[in-house]
This record gives sequence, structure tokens and C-alpha cells, in this order.
Amino acid sequence: MAVSTGLTAALKKVVLDLEDDLRDRVASQPEVFKAWDTEWRIAVGRERTAMSWQEWRDDRVTQAAVAWVLTTVFVRFCEDNRLLKPVWIAGPADRRQEALDAELAYFRAHPEDTDREWVLQAVEYLRNAKATRDLVESHSPLWTVSPSGQAAKRLIAFWRERTAEGHLVWDLTDPDLSTRFLGDLYQDLSDYAKKTFALLQTPEFVEKFILDQTMEPALAERPLEGFKLIDPTCGSGHFLLGAFARLNDRWAAHAPGMEVQARVQEALNAIHGVDLNPFAIAIARFRLMLAALRAADLSSLEQAPAFQFHLAAGDSLLHGQPQMALDLPGMEDYDAGLSGFAYATEDLAALRTILEIGRYDAVVGNPPYILPSDPKVNAAYRERYSTCHRKYQLTVPFMERFFRLAKPPSGASPAGWAGQITSNAFMKREFGSKLIEDFLRKQDIRLVVDTSGAFIPDHGTPTVILVGKNQDPQSSTVRAVLGGKGEPGEPDDPALGKVWRSIEENTSNAGFENAYVTVVDLARSALERHPWSLSGGGAVDLLELVNSSSDRSLGSVTASIGFAAVTGEDDAFLSDGVAPHSWHRDHVPVRAYVDGESVRDFDLRGKPAAYPYINGAVVDDLGTSSTFWPYRAVLRSGSAFGKTREGMGKKWYEYILPNWPRLNAKHLIAFAFVATHNHFALDRGGKVFKQSAPVIKLPEGATEDDHLALLGVLNSSTACFWLKQNSQSKAGSGIGRGIQPEAWMERYEFTGTTLEDFPLPKASMLRACLRSG
Repeated sequence: MAVSTGLTAALKKVVLDLEDDLRDRVASQPEVFKAWDTEWRIAVGRERTAMSWQEWRDDRVTQAAVAWVLTTVFVRFCEDNRLLKPVWIAGPADRRQEALDAELAYFRAHPEDTDREWVLQAVEYLRNAKATRDLVESHSPLWTVSPSGQAAKRLIAFWRERTAEGHLVWDLTDPDLSTRFLGDLYQDLSDYAKKTFALLQTPEFVEKFILDQTMEPALAERPLEGFKLIDPTCGSGHFLLGAFARLNDRWAAHAPGMEVQARVQEALNAIHGVDLNPFAIAIARFRLMLAALRAADLSSLEQAPAFQFHLAAGDSLLHGQPQMALDLPGMEDYDAGLSGFAYATEDLAALRTILEIGRYDAVVGNPPYILPSDPKVNAAYRERYSTCHRKYQLTVPFMERFFRLAKPPSGASPAGWAGQITSNAFMKREFGSKLIEDFLRKQDIRLVVDTSGAFIPDHGTPTVILVGKNQDPQSSTVRAVLGGKGEPGEPDDPALGKVWRSIEENTSNAGFENAYVTVVDLARSALERHPWSLSGGGAVDLLELVNSSSDRSLGSVTASIGFAAVTGEDDAFLSDGVAPHSWHRDHVPVRAYVDGESVRDFDLRGKPAAYPYINGAVVDDLGTSSTFWPYRAVLRSGSAFGKTREGMGKKWYEYILPNWPRLNAKHLIAFAFVATHNHFALDRGGKVFKQSAPVIKLPEGATEDDHLALLGVLNSSTACFWLKQNSQSKAGSGIGRGIQPEAWMERYEFTGTTLEDFPLPKASMLRACLRSG
């Protein structure tokens, strides 16, 4: 196919053009504006969203624009591959002229219509054909607003562009009917949608591995009849397509005499998918439709039956009855009460059926790795999922959701399997503690694979693969593929990368070890407490030895660990070089300001900072100084925890969050929040430490020698090892984060919460520790 290179980038511009047009169309059509405004107001009233009208409108405009563009992609694919008889836009060779003739005849019969109505002729044809009607069903964003005639004319012109030789620029002809290019469109067609929905397609080699570890053992335990699989975050449908191909082959072997279309439908009946993004569902449906067409040995969609697909657009975390409501009377409509209502793009009845708790033999997917951005939705997730803790990622509630969708054991019926590739941040960051200690420890985890060192295209976040069953733990060990060296370079074929091949070829081989992975049967108890360590080469055993050699933690002997001050507006308080003359003229006190990058090799290096305090009290006459007066608007409007400086009883030119015990301390130990190694340095007072350079404050009475003794322990190689095992990696190999062939190149996030658990040696010379004991 000659379309892949450049098509996505070109269509992005078309989407942006349509967005501008549709935004105007919403505003200029009273009936459309009223419908949109009403839906937004109801969504806000039912606490389904906290978006402003403009944000909400723009989000829906993007969905509609992408829907119109994708519909023309579907039409063009059908035209070029002769899947439908009529032609509306273009086509290879004689089909292009056929489209122009059909368009001319239409406008002769309908002289008042525009190019919009001509495009709608293609849409209506899809809606009337039994095989394609679901592509443009009533819940499609296509029907929320239509483009102007001029915008539709530009959309058609895009597809009719020709090269100097007279060939179509965008030719979608493919004898194999491959739809892989639609995955690229799904991921990159809209920058806004990619960021908002964290759009990310799963590579086929990862999808294959997870299906091998979940779907295959699930099928080995139960009959093929009635088997059900779901991807609650299905995106453009990679897992669904892979599962369909396997199930279709199994049905062919299981029932060779079955009529082929009936066999294909049996395979489709097992496949279920939900995604928050409506155009993801549209792509997944189109791809499954073509896969079914090929499996049924058909070459025309007009010959195809009305294959049934179990797909729906909606929020998998909100719709469907939650586990906690199963046994409570009067909770039958819980999902409607929580989500408020169904958007026009959501089929509530389908979502309730598909997202039924305990329904599936296998649950697979690649959930989004982002934080919930809408405060109302965030609150709804917290109410619904007990694992949501602190500033959690969506990986947390989705982990719970995956397991809850799987069947629990019942009599002779085995429990369902759940498998996913997800961000590994929950393993070490504090927000993952409830997930691990309150939820996962009660699940039958079967496999944990550290994939952070593997080169996985487009995955800019270190990941882990986790597989288990929705039942109580059944053994004292868990198969674990622990990580070693990262991928030494970008492989030509990511599926053949050294790290990935080590994982794929040796997961079943306990005791295998090379430079990249170590395969072990890990004691389940090691995964029952937060944080997790999945480092190979004996690191797990060494970590246990370090922990067992201590009788107290750092947190037990410190007064506090954390930031010393948050200015709230660095531009107003900091200087890159020497202190400006105006500070001296205005008699502004000055301190050294230290950030995380300035804490290195036992040393501190700071730059000048305006410090509007003397002996802990704010200087009264600085409000009219030339130092702060130019910043008065931004400083007065700045807030922390929902309050401005003046709302907290401070002067408007103060630091927004000063920590006085730490700012006034005579001695502190500062460290780099993000670094490749442990960097701790002694401060003898008189500095301001940024959030990226947290500090350790010992109790009153601790001497400088106490601080120096602790400093030696914290800068030791043992401390470096422990911190790396218990801290979240900020790097790894992959697109968007580079190649880290050596372990020392990885950066870690060293948090105060992690440091509180640092085990101090029993035979310590720390007098502060001895006094506290």
C-alpha cells in the first residue's frame, strides 16, 4: 500500500481545518448549539465533567472532525479495494471518472445541495448496507454536527489530489486488506486527542505475548463454546484482531462442518471491546469488519451478512456495575447514578452488558498511563475504586477493573485470566501502595515481567506486564522475569530486540539468566508489600539481605523530610547570575537558592534568590519596591491548595509555601530528587531549597557530627543500591526516552516517602540514631 508515509501528517491538517469549520457550525446553527449546550449543562449537573463550555465544546468538535475524516477514509478504502459497487470520491484507474460522473449526475438532480450532501450520500449507503451500518450508527460523533459545504468540498479535494503522472496521491489499494495504517491514524490523527486520551497502539509482538499468557491458558481450561474475551481499553483493536484470528482458527478446527459465516460470527461473539474514544471504536469496528470479511472468504461488503460486533464507546471505569454494588439492594442502576447519564456517543445499554462484572474468561489490554485530568471524573473514580490513592495514574483503577471483569471461580468453572502491559510507576511510587497491599496481594498473580528495558515503539514510559487470575492466590511463588541491562541500541525490528527476545523465549524457563533478564519463581510474599523490586542478577536477594540487616528506618530518627520552600513564582524571586542591583537598592535579603541539579558530589551550588524575610518574619516595606512591584499581578493571583498568598494570611510578595523549621535549621542534609545516583550534601544553614532538592532535618540537638555520619551512610554504595531498587525509574529504552544501554544512565525519582523507609545499619555510629533508640 502506498499510503502509509505521510498520510497521517496530511490528514492531521484536514482535521484541524474541519475543527475550525465545525466550531463555527456549532455556533451558527441554533438547534445544534442548543443541543450541545444542553448536553454540556446536564453533564456538569450530573458531575460527569468539570470542563468549561469552551473545553467541552472543543473536545466534542475534535471527535466530530475525526469522525468525518475517518468516514471518508473508510469510504476511500472500500472504493480502492472494490469492496462496494458505487464510487463517491475517487478510486484507481476508471473508478475515479466513475466517481466524477456519479457526482455530476447527483448535482444535476439536486442543484441546491452542496458537497456535504454528496458525502452524506456515501454515508447513507453505508448505513443502508447491512454489513456496514454500524460504522455510521446513531452514536457516531458524525451526527453531532456536520461540516459546511465548502469544508466538505476541501475534504473531497484532498482525496482527489493527483501526482504529476496523474496517479492518486493517496491510494489505499491493498490486496491483503491490511488495516495496520489505521492504527497509526488512531494514534496520531489529532494531537489534542492523543494527549487527552493518551492514545497509544500496542505493538503486535506485545499483543501476541499477552494473548499467549492469558487467552491460551484460559481456553485450555474451558470449552470453546461461550468463551468471552474483553479489552476494556481497546483503542484501534489490536488485541481484538489478534484474539479474533485465534478464535476463528479454533472454530474451524473445532467445527469443520459449520457454515463459514456462522463460524466467523461465533468467533466475533467472543470478542468485546470498550474505549473512551469514539473514533477508536469506529476504527476497531472497521478493522474487525474487514477481518471477518476475509475470514468468510468474501470480497464484497455488499455480499457480507450483518456481522454482530460487541463494541461500544464509553468510560470503562464508570459504566457497568461496580464490584462493591453487587450485593447491595437498590444498586441495580449504580452506574447511571455515578456517571450521570450517557453522552450522545455512548450506548448505555450496550456498555452495561459489555462491562458486566465477572463475565469474561480473559481480560487483556494496554490501559492509559496518564493522570485523570477532569476533577469530577477523578472524584468518581475515587468513589468507585478503593485502590485510587494520592495522585494516582489511571493504571491503578484499570488494574482493579481488569481483574473484576474476569470470572471468579464458581464450582467446577475456573477463574478468568487478566493480562496487561502498563506503566510500572505503581510499583514504587506511593500512589501504588493500596493497589499492591490491599488488592493485588489478594489476586492470583501468575506472571510479572519487567519490560522497562525493552525497546517498545512509542512507549515513552517504563512498563511492566502483569498476568493473573481473579481468585485467591494458589501458590507461594510467582513467575517473574526480572530486568537487567536495557536494550543496547535501537533494533531494526523491535520484536527482535535483545531484551524482548530474552523475555519472549525464556519466560517459561525458570532459572534462565543472561545480561538482560533473570527468570525466577519469586516468593509471593515479595510482591505483597510496596514497593516492588524487579531487578535481576540477584538484586532481589541482596535487597532482602539489606532490609534484614536493619532494626530501624531513617524515618524513625528524623524530624522531617521534604521541601524547604516553594516560591510559587521563580521568575519573581530568582536570578540566574549575581544578585541584581535593584535588590541591593531595595534592601532585599538574599539567600542561595539550590535546586536538585545543584546537589552533586557532597557539594551544594546555589544561585541568588530574593528572600523577603529577616529572622523568619516578612519584611514589611517590600511591596512597593521595584523588585516585587512589577510582579504584583501574578504573585497576587498565584495559589496553593486553592488559596492565594493573601488568602493564607501572607503578604502578596512572600514565598507561597515556606517551611520554617527547615528554612531556620542550622544543619540540613539536601539531596537530588531526580538523579542517576544518590547525591546527598550537608548544608550549614542560610539557603533556600527548591522542591527538586528536598532536605532531611534531624531532631533538635543533633550535632554536625550526627549529620556527617548520616551523610556517609546515605552516600554509600549500599544506599545507592537500595534507593534504586525502591525508587521509580525515570528512564529506560524506548521512543520518547532514548536508549539506556547501561544501568548507570537511568535516572531515578528519590522521594522523601521512600527515604523514610531506608534501613539504617544495626551497627551504626550515628549518635542521633542511638539517642532516638
